[in-house]
Amino acid sequence: MRVLITGGAGFIGSNLCERLLNAGHEVLCVDNFYTGSKNNIIEFLGNNNFEMIRRDISEPFFIYADFIVNLACPASVPYYQNDPLKTMKDNIYGIFNVMENARRLKIPVLHTSTSEVYGSPSVHPQPENYNGNVNTISARSCYNEGKRAAETIMFDYRRQYGMDIKVARVFNTYGPKMLENDGRVVSNFIVQALKGEDLTVYGDGKQTRSFCYISDLIDGIILFMENKSGFTGPVNLGNNYEFTMIDFAKLVISLTGSKSKMKFLELPEDDPVQRNPDLTLAKRVLGYNPRVNIEEGLKKTISYFDRIIKR
Repeated sequence: MRVLITGGAGFIGSNLCERLLNAGHEVLCVDNFYTGSKNNIIEFLGNNNFEMIRRDISEPFFIYADFIVNLACPASVPYYQNDPLKTMKDNIYGIFNVMENARRLKIPVLHTSTSEVYGSPSVHPQPENYNGNVNTISARSCYNEGKRAAETIMFDYRRQYGMDIKVARVFNTYGPKMLENDGRVVSNFIVQALKGEDLTVYGDGKQTRSFCYISDLIDGIILFMENKSGFTGPVNLGNNYEFTMIDFAKLVISLTGSKSKMKFLELPEDDPVQRNPDLTLAKRVLGYNPRVNIEEGLKKTISYFDRIIKR
């Protein structure tokens, strides 16, 4: 199968490229390198089944493929807030261009949405039928609302043109090939701990997150790609083991052997107090079951960042 991955040089995208190449598929990696990294894909450049295309999906394109996985959008707060209008364009213009490419070829599209569509949830854990609690005008809204609009566009293409769509809502994911400075809590904590700096905890540190190791997320995406039942989602993909930020910071300090302490800063606007996926639907329909425990995943991720920092 010839798979087009938009955002293929990013954290999740490059890990998906690797999995598909190892399975014998052809991979077309499309990226504008705003948050993607050439280092993430350099190992694939000698593979005859891999092709890199530098392109911004907010501009129309036509690329032949058998399947599209859309991952193209900055996913960490500092990057998507740096240019919020571009973030909206990537989400909205981008999904129109992806869907038009797929419509001309009559091929399926798997779109990676986000747990941010639930906003600051009043239902916990978050099931797919929960419509969310999102502030439409906050500094985070370019990403939240852009992703919500992209889901709408996906389902309107299905209603209007009968297209084969799949929508996955991705919860916090971590692992090798993350950017050192991407601003996400896992990379922040690990890099700070390895450098002996204080770990930055926002608010009182009692807010919760659940963290999914990258291989488990890729398992979920592959299961969804291969599902032939006509199931469209949206479906949550992630890990439902929940941590407070204080407990998570303590775990990172322990696993790195760091002497770092915690420093507490003001909680950013609209930062969710709780975030945890209800995985009932994913388990029932896709047979999805994350397997990597937090300590195992963190040890691999710490080893990765340790090499990056030393290099």
